[in-house]
Amino acid sequence: MKSIRPYPKVQISHKAALAVKGGHPWVFAGEVRAEGITPGEIVDCFEGNSWQGSAFYNPNSKIVLRIFSRNSNDKFDEAFWMRRISYAVNYRRTVMPGDDFKCTRLVHGEADQMPGLTVDRYGDILSVEIACLGMELVKEQVYKALLRTFEDMGEPISGIYERNELALRTKEGLELYKGWYKDAGIPSSPNTEIVENGIRYKVDVESGQKTGFFLDQKYNRLAASRIAEGKTVLDCFTHTGSFGLNCAYRGARHVTCVDISESAIAMARENCRLNGLEDKMDFMARDVFELLTELYDKGDRRYDYIILDPPAFTKSRDTVESAGRGYKEINLKAMKLLPRGGYLATCSCSHFMPDELFCKMLRSAARDAGVSLRQIEARQQAPDHPILWGVPETSYLKFYIFQVV
Repeated sequence: MKSIRPYPKVQISHKAALAVKGGHPWVFAGEVRAEGITPGEIVDCFEGNSWQGSAFYNPNSKIVLRIFSRNSNDKFDEAFWMRRISYAVNYRRTVMPGDDFKCTRLVHGEADQMPGLTVDRYGDILSVEIACLGMELVKEQVYKALLRTFEDMGEPISGIYERNELALRTKEGLELYKGWYKDAGIPSSPNTEIVENGIRYKVDVESGQKTGFFLDQKYNRLAASRIAEGKTVLDCFTHTGSFGLNCAYRGARHVTCVDISESAIAMARENCRLNGLEDKMDFMARDVFELLTELYDKGDRRYDYIILDPPAFTKSRDTVESAGRGYKEINLKAMKLLPRGGYLATCSCSHFMPDELFCKMLRSAARDAGVSLRQIEARQQAPDHPILWGVPETSYLKFYIFQVV
């Protein structure tokens, strides 16, 4: 230690210290000794006399410590959070250049050393989700840093919308709420418009999925659309219609978008109209599992390109096996439905379904369907959702494009 520090000290186990040294920022219950510390407080973590890092402390959470600094000279004032935000924003300006920077994830939690914090940019509106008590307690400094950063760039922010409805907040001892952060201005509407890959979308930061829109598939949508020209596409679990819109925009003969949610289909139709693609697209509010079975039973082979972008079938290790069955079922049905030489884009957005398990499922589905898979691309989430090596939870999206032969 190079200076006397004002932060309370906690002791962590040798096992936890090894994980921290390997780059993982979480320390769990049973691996921490602490007394008289207020939940949400910043603490210094030690293994014996060896300083390991500074963390947010919360004994009410399974993740008792969330380490966010391993520099013993750091002081956690406004200047510190300004540096953190500036670093995160400048990274996005580099990896998401031009118009892509106008609709991007600015902060991706632990991958940006800001635990539990998600900040997405939709034009001049920021949509924020906080899932960590310590981060909630310093949010004023974080928001000030965000506003100042964009002001200095000449791109002022008109509002910050807080989407703090995540159930995980209750485990952190936090209330659930949503609404405009009053000190950042209140726009006339929570609805805005973005352009992604040349496609226009309506975004509702108040009621849309997650923070308003799924940004992590941006470049996967573009990759999927590159092979769509002249094809008849079935876009399953379409949500806002994004994969289908990209394919129609780049020359698909026709695209059918399917989602079980009537409201999602209504949104996809609106996005279709917004882009003037009505003559190339149609929409169905149907259960994808049932529809794929029905098409196969009828011998309907009109689609030569199927895209599967399902929600996370598993959000815990306890349900990985049943999730695997769900992933296999839709992929097996799609492989059987496609003609030889047809194309399949398929993905999983759950980090509990690791890549090796997802690939094992695809091999099994292909074997049962009596087909072979010729890989065209293997991809992950867009770089504004960075993967931090040493933290496997930050690597969650698997995306493959195949020709079925």
